[in-house]
Amino acid sequence: MNPLNIGLLYCQDILIVSVDGLSGFVQAIKVAFSQTEVQRCVIHQIRASTRYVSYKDVTQFTADLKPIYKAPTEEAVLFALDEFEAKWNSKYPLGVKSWRANWNELSTMFKYSPEIRKLIYTTNAIESFNCQLPKVTKTKSAFVSDNALMKLLYLTTMNIVVKWTMPI
Repeated sequence: MNPLNIGLLYCQDILIVSVDGLSGFVQAIKVAFSQTEVQRCVIHQIRASTRYVSYKDVTQFTADLKPIYKAPTEEAVLFALDEFEAKWNSKYPLGVKSWRANWNELSTMFKYSPEIRKLIYTTNAIESFNCQLPKVTKTKSAFVSDNALMKLLYLTTMNIVVKWTMPI
């Protein structure tokens, strides 16, 4: 059994999904779990929008993005987004346009408290965790049973959790 498919055996519904912006991902989630809220990873969005920005402007461009994703309310975000657009749209229209085009998925986090936002605004913690699981399974060619694989992944997860030092 593929270790990545184990969670899918038991999953009935998903409240929130953090995605990295891979095309078609949001549509696939909506087909499988129609009530799921999708939050696009802000870090991936920043990387995607800075692809269009000259190296000399990247620092200022990303600094001007901070008020957008760090704003306390969605109203404040929209105001910051308008200011950002007014400043950068003439020079880097594609970088600015991507924020408006993906706003439905970027704004999901503003429905929740700041504590929850820290958990869902980026996929970095999830990606880090998911990189560690294959390390323990890739050297094994087969497992005696599905239960053996589950036990190995559980023990690995417990070891990973012990190493987490930064509170979220």
